[in-house]
Amino acid sequence: MRPFPRLRPNLFDALVALAVLALAAAVWAPLRRGGETEALTAVVYIDGEEADRWALASLGPDTHRRYSGGGYTVEVCCRPGGEEGVQVVWADCPTQDCVHTGRIYRSGQSIVCLPGRIIIRLEGGAADASGPDAVIG
Repeated sequence: MRPFPRLRPNLFDALVALAVLALAAAVWAPLRRGGETEALTAVVYIDGEEADRWALASLGPDTHRRYSGGGYTVEVCCRPGGEEGVQVVWADCPTQDCVHTGRIYRSGQSIVCLPGRIIIRLEGGAADASGPDAVIG
């Protein structure tokens, strides 16, 4: 029985390792830039059209705004600072789903008043750390 030959790294192994490191750096660099943040902004759409946009940091405490669409009205409360977020505090629509949604405070979250065709969506702000790191495909 012959003993197993000793395996030693060679030049080809070093080239493969460098290629893997270069590929990892190329994938990591664009994801790192995604950490830059802009102010958390609320955008209101009525009937699919952008009706209003404001940065939460630029508002005073407990700022209220009213929006009407589809024959219904919603009242939105905006909270800047430590408890930053947006919430529908009153609506005259029959289902009240928008009121029961509660406060939204992360980019990508939204509140929808379906009968009124009103959407309040948060954009910008810090990236959500609980979501996926990247989506490919």
